[in-house]
Amino acid sequence: MAWKQWAASKRLKPGDGRQLQRFRRWQLPLRSLFWLRLPGADGHARLYAVDVRHWARLDNSKVRAHLFLDGRHMAESKLPAAFPVDGGVIEVAMSNYGIRRCHYRPLVGQPQQLTPDPASAEGRRARFGARHPGLSRAIGIGSVLLLVIGVGLNLLQLAEPVSHIPPVTQRVGTFESPIHLPLWLNLALGGGAVLASTERALRLRYSSLLDAAGR
Repeated sequence: MAWKQWAASKRLKPGDGRQLQRFRRWQLPLRSLFWLRLPGADGHARLYAVDVRHWARLDNSKVRAHLFLDGRHMAESKLPAAFPVDGGVIEVAMSNYGIRRCHYRPLVGQPQQLTPDPASAEGRRARFGARHPGLSRAIGIGSVLLLVIGVGLNLLQLAEPVSHIPPVTQRVGTFESPIHLPLWLNLALGGGAVLASTERALRLRYSSLLDAAGR
């Protein structure tokens, strides 16, 4: 853990004091914005914001998280990021589909997820979940099923050609997949897995087994 903190500190750069821009509708697929209010050492509440611009992937995948304090740019870091703040640290990480983690980890106590901006895609998904909890749970379950089915079928179909590699054949023999899907169905399952992982990313849900394998 100490090594991770050291590596994160090397990615940290001071901010330039610029003002935080409000979230605009056209930024929905391109930006994530989260908020955290903490009591300061002087007893006054301090408002932190974490701003991540997804389009930075075009710049050699150098996505950065920006930390704002009371509306002013305080620090920035390549991801994964760890921003020291009052009483703990804000951790930010990203997957191929969106924000993987944006949590405040206090020195004492349990981590808590930051609150997504209501105008952001994550905020809209959270509001939908609050208004329609039953439907939201059903969509979440559907996302998991899509990923489980997609990953399982891919592994079955991949096992057959892999088993015909001579060193593998000598060790475990050959495997004939009971399922051979047409190309259009494989593409449809791949598209469904992308949508499922994107939906899960909007809720900051991530599994290295499902979401990473579903790429």
